[in-house]
Amino acid sequence: MAKTTDNKKYVRLFWLLFASPFLLIGLLILLISVGLFGDLPSFEELENPKSMLASQVISADQKVLGSYYAVNRTQARYENLSPALVNALVATEDARFYEHSGIDFRALMRVIKGVVTGNTSSGGGSTITQQLAKQLFNTRKGMSGGIVIEKLSEWIIAVNLERRYTKQEILTMYLNEFDFLHNAVGIQNAASVYFNTSPDSLKIEEAACLVGMAKNPALFNPRRRPDTTEHRRNVVMMQMVNYGYLEKEKYDSLKQIPLKLTYKSVDHNEGSATYFREFLRGELIKWCKANKKPDGTNYDLYRDGLKIYTTINSKMQIYAEEAVREHLSVLQESFFKEHKGRSKAPFYQLTDEEIPKVLKQAMKRTERYRKMKLQKASMDSIEKSFHTPTEMSIFSYKGEIDTVLTPMDSIRYYKHFLNTGFMSMDPQTGYVKAWVGGINYKHFKYDQVYYGKRQVGSTFKPFVYALAIQEGYSPCYKVLNRPYTFEKGTFGLLKNWTPKNSDHKHEGEEVSLKFALAQSINYVTAWVMKQYGPEAVINLVRKMGVTSPIDPVPSICLGTPDISVYEMVGANSTFANKGVYTKPVYITRIEDKNGNVLQEFVPITNEAMSEETAFVTLNLLEGVVQGGSGVRLRYRYKMMNPIAGKTGTTQNNSDGWFMGLTPNLVSGAWVGCEDRSAHFRGMALGQGASMALPIWALYMKKVYADPTLGISQGPFERPSTPVKVELDCVRYGKEKLQNKIKDNQYD
Repeated sequence: MAKTTDNKKYVRLFWLLFASPFLLIGLLILLISVGLFGDLPSFEELENPKSMLASQVISADQKVLGSYYAVNRTQARYENLSPALVNALVATEDARFYEHSGIDFRALMRVIKGVVTGNTSSGGGSTITQQLAKQLFNTRKGMSGGIVIEKLSEWIIAVNLERRYTKQEILTMYLNEFDFLHNAVGIQNAASVYFNTSPDSLKIEEAACLVGMAKNPALFNPRRRPDTTEHRRNVVMMQMVNYGYLEKEKYDSLKQIPLKLTYKSVDHNEGSATYFREFLRGELIKWCKANKKPDGTNYDLYRDGLKIYTTINSKMQIYAEEAVREHLSVLQESFFKEHKGRSKAPFYQLTDEEIPKVLKQAMKRTERYRKMKLQKASMDSIEKSFHTPTEMSIFSYKGEIDTVLTPMDSIRYYKHFLNTGFMSMDPQTGYVKAWVGGINYKHFKYDQVYYGKRQVGSTFKPFVYALAIQEGYSPCYKVLNRPYTFEKGTFGLLKNWTPKNSDHKHEGEEVSLKFALAQSINYVTAWVMKQYGPEAVINLVRKMGVTSPIDPVPSICLGTPDISVYEMVGANSTFANKGVYTKPVYITRIEDKNGNVLQEFVPITNEAMSEETAFVTLNLLEGVVQGGSGVRLRYRYKMMNPIAGKTGTTQNNSDGWFMGLTPNLVSGAWVGCEDRSAHFRGMALGQGASMALPIWALYMKKVYADPTLGISQGPFERPSTPVKVELDCVRYGKEKLQNKIKDNQYD
């Protein structure tokens, strides 16, 4: 009897010892659940796990132009994941993913057995759901009590995640949360950064490469350890074979493919539409400050995953950037050649005392100067720093050049560069299609489309002539090409002012308004200005969207005001839009991360002039291309379709402009150096027809060559009512002659 009692005691002791670990685990789980070792995520947090999501800038043709982020993470949906990606992840990280409920006990037993036997090659026991729990809620940071508590916390969170989400949702969340390095958080960015594609288009070997990084992204970094990563990729594909996701014959073929990346750096200085994206950043920050989320806090551009849908067409943007580079890379060589060996290069008409002052002012606008001032550095030490040779990379059209220069020498080097602003828009909708704010955003940060304002030269003259057309003048009306003087006291003048022509051609002859605008004759423009005065011209351009300051002086007729490319393109679009000004639009709508529309943007319009005035002004501007300063569009670029345009060149060739108008696309370009004292010596290369017009021509040739864009090469649409003004100058001349004869008969 005593022996039987002893046996029962040993049995109870055995079961107690056997159950103790499980009881202990159960107790720990209970204590963790009540928050003894730290707070577990709440029900609400499990339902809505917070992730910092990048806001995306999306083109009109649904291409991602760029992102604003604290962490570069964007969300993909399960239906946007390639089957190969899902299969590779499951086969490699959690083969029984579809069978367990967050914890794979078979895998845990395998791990325990491996620890006991010393064989740790049998794999880990952490499921995809557990890994997701760690990613979302960082149990290592949030819990106290060591690795056991951390693991049990993961179990609890994993089970709760499995209860609240489908398997597909868990897989998607895991891939969206994983950090693939190089500013590529989430599978959407990883596919783009490493292979320049989207998750649904990943090939099997590409998907295997990215999944292979899950084991250890630093070790299996495809950029830094390509051989190691390629081996890991093949291991992943072999796992797919082992679990029936990939045929062995296919694997044998794929493993022979070398690791091939199409790496695309996530850098605000690179990519397409860099200047536009940076301009847009400022506008969106203002929008976020003015708009609140349902919880009452303001939207965060860098964390809330906004979708910003823009009017930019990704193809047209690339065409514009290519046109800028093609033309200015060649023109820049001519500029360097002209200034080679000149002690004052790139400046003209500056004294030896003035040049250091210009460079010192430029020094004070640099980031180096700003940082040294913040560090309380003295001016002597700052200037010494700017005259000390330093290793640096400088811009060239053939790629960055690693060199040693003093920062002051680099400032002078950059003063040599011709820069540009180019914008293209649909005049009917106001939608901006392309925006190039400079030649290279990394080295020239200043946006020349919106913020840059320069004298517009003769591109201002169409506004003056439009006023004459509005008052009933025909393009065929003739004016004597002679000097016209604005007397002292008129229009606030302190002394007489008589503008001059750039040459003596046709001087003393009667020329038509159309001919005068085509040849950019200053005398005739001055005559028109005398008829109406500067205030009337300013009132008209205000209706056409020009907001820059304009002094009410007669000289504005020759283009003395400083106006931006953005304003000039918008104003010229009025002519192509039947007299209605449409303010340029660059955003169509903003959505939150769930696709809810937060705001839609509609064009702001204003009737600036009649349909007839706009159409007749277009007729004037067509003359510029048919036989005036824009004629090289015909003979050099072979563009024979109806085009209205105007070149502009400012004093000393400091600025070159061209505005080009077609029925459904109006574009404008400015070219010049940062300093007006840096310019070409002569008109051959320094005029707007040489500096700016070629950018427009190259861009439009690319646009016309792309039939998917649907840009018209037809004529401008006539007004809905008959045009009363005579546009046929031969007929106009006959009518004038007949009227003169008739008047003489009565005399």
